[in-house]
Order: sequence, then structure tokens, then C-alpha cells
Amino acid sequence: MKNALLLTLFVGIAVFGVTQNETNRGYKIKIGDQLPDLEMEMRNGEVWNNEKLNGKVVVLQFTGSWCSVCRREMPALEEQVWQQFKDEEFLLIGIDTKEAKEKVDVFIEKMGVTYPIAYDPEGKIFSDFTLEGAGVTRNIVVNKNGEIAFLTRLYAEKEFNSMLEKIKSLL
Repeated sequence: MKNALLLTLFVGIAVFGVTQNETNRGYKIKIGDQLPDLEMEMRNGEVWNNEKLNGKVVVLQFTGSWCSVCRREMPALEEQVWQQFKDEEFLLIGIDTKEAKEKVDVFIEKMGVTYPIAYDPEGKIFSDFTLEGAGVTRNIVVNKNGEIAFLTRLYAEKEFNSMLEKIKSLL
């Protein structure tokens, strides 16, 4: 009886822990949600919105020049995601948050990434997806129907590889 109670308690904690872990990653959105309405000013001067993303698998990557984890992740995104899928119905959009455009431009040139980059100087786009005080280094994978399909936080090889598999399955 005591072992059964402990097992039930352990399973309950494990399930609660998974739920808490997913909830506490700083997102206000969840898998299955529709992509919020976006309006992004791109580095090339264009303004993109959800219409531009329709019918494509999209990865929104939140970043900042001050983020060391982002700096480690961006070359992998360039090589393993953008270069691999850019000729398909796919978009990888970096969204630099809470920085002046001039600083973003210098940062992106230094990083050498070629995927499209959007400015988010006030952090408005970032706040549409995350809770107050959440950190960057996030990827949001959106399916061709505009639904959130995968969420990452930080840059861990196992999660990054799972994201790659998810992208492949959606294409």
C-alpha cells in the first residue's frame, strides 16, 4: 500500500513536472495555438505580416546581440535550418528584440547569417509570445496552417535536433 502511494505520488509529480516545465518556459502561447497577428519591419525595409507566412513552415527565432547563447545558436540555424530548407515552402525569420536598428545591423553583419531578420526594438513581437521577464534564445515553429507546432528554449542539441525533425515532418 505504501509503495503504491509513493508510486502514485511520483507519477503525479512527474506529470506535474512536465506540465510545469512546459508552462514555465516563459511562453504565453502553446502548441496548437494560432500564430498571433504579426507585423514585422524587416532589415531590407519590407513589412511582413501573417499573410507573407501563409502556406509555409516558419521558424521565428528570437535573438539579441547581448545574448551569448543566441550567438552560439545562430550559426547552427544558418547551416542546419536555413541552408537546408530555404528552397522549400519554408521561412526562418530572426527577430532581434529590444535593440536599436543600428545595433542589430552591426550584429547581423558580424554573425554572417543570411536568413531574414526583423527588428523588434520595443520587444512588442517578443511580448506577444512570452511572459513578462522571459529570456530570448527561443524558436517557434509554425506549421503551414499558421499553428504553433514546436517551441524551444535556450540551445540544447537534443531539443535543436527535435526541432529539425519537426520541421522535416511539417514540410
